[in-house]
Parts: sequence; C-alpha cells; structure tokens
Amino acid sequence: MLLTGYRKEIFRPKCNPSFQSVHCFAYLNEDIREVLPYLNTVLGGTGYTHDPPSVTFQLHGRLITLHSNKIAINALRDEGEADKVLEWLKIQINETWEKRNQIEPTFGVAPRPQILEILKLLPKTNCRKCGQPTCTVFSSLVAQGAKVPDDCPNIESMAKGKLETYLSHFTFLVVQ
Repeated sequence: MLLTGYRKEIFRPKCNPSFQSVHCFAYLNEDIREVLPYLNTVLGGTGYTHDPPSVTFQLHGRLITLHSNKIAINALRDEGEADKVLEWLKIQINETWEKRNQIEPTFGVAPRPQILEILKLLPKTNCRKCGQPTCTVFSSLVAQGAKVPDDCPNIESMAKGKLETYLSHFTFLVVQ
C-alpha cells in the first residue's frame, strides 16, 4: 500500500465565496510521485508535468490534480462528494501502485475525444430529449465521459455503433 491516508481541507473559492461549489485539498501522508506516470496511463491524464511532478485529469466536469504530496479537486457539491472522490482516488493510487509492473507509464497527455467528431454522429436536432439544450452540449458531456451514446434517444443505430467504436479508443473515469 502506497497511500495510507490524508488530511482534507474543504473551502469555497476565495475569488468568489458565493459559489455554490466547494474545493478540496487533501494533504497526503506519503509521497506518491513515483506512481504519477502510472496513474497518468490508467486515468488518462489531460496534463502531466515533470517538475514539480503532477498529473491532472477531468472527472464529470471537475479538475483533479495529483501532486507528490497533495490532491486538489474543484467544483464539488459538498464535503460528502469530496470524501467519495478522495476514497476512490486512494483506491486508484494503491491499485495502480500494486500493478505498476503491468502498466506502461505515460509522461505525456492522453488523447481526448473531440467534440466535433462526436457531434458529426449525432442527429443534430437539438430535441432536448437527452436533457441537454443542444446536441453540442451533449457532445461535450460525451467527450468528458459524463454521457454515453445510449443517452441520446434519437441516435441511429449505425451512428451509435460508430460513436461507440470512436469512444472505445479513450479512457473514461467513473467513480464507483
């Protein structure tokens, strides 16, 4: 086990304390710098830096950055959601560390689905049956992994198959 625990700090953004969301810092009991390139591979990081070492990724519209001794998460609903995400991350860190001999570390940025490529395969009717105001908004949520092709009730089966094939080339994060 690499990470045994952390101390968390929940706060509202200083730039606008009236925001409804909260942010979280988790100060780690151990230095996790050695697992960061492996996590970059497993979690599909959107940003990786060598010095100081860190990996950033998106999860349902939130930015999460793992540093060697700290985790930063933005746009959380409340402390309960912070606890859920932090515990999920602790599991990911420890499982990745245990399996590191089977993982090729990545020191760059993972490719991400392109919104326009997703939009090309949607009906583009802006019907709102998916709960989103436009197909473009729906496309951006699919690109983030927050929506899946099945969430579009009007997508044709051939287009759905092509979209699923396209998306299978990317890593998406799901907090259990």
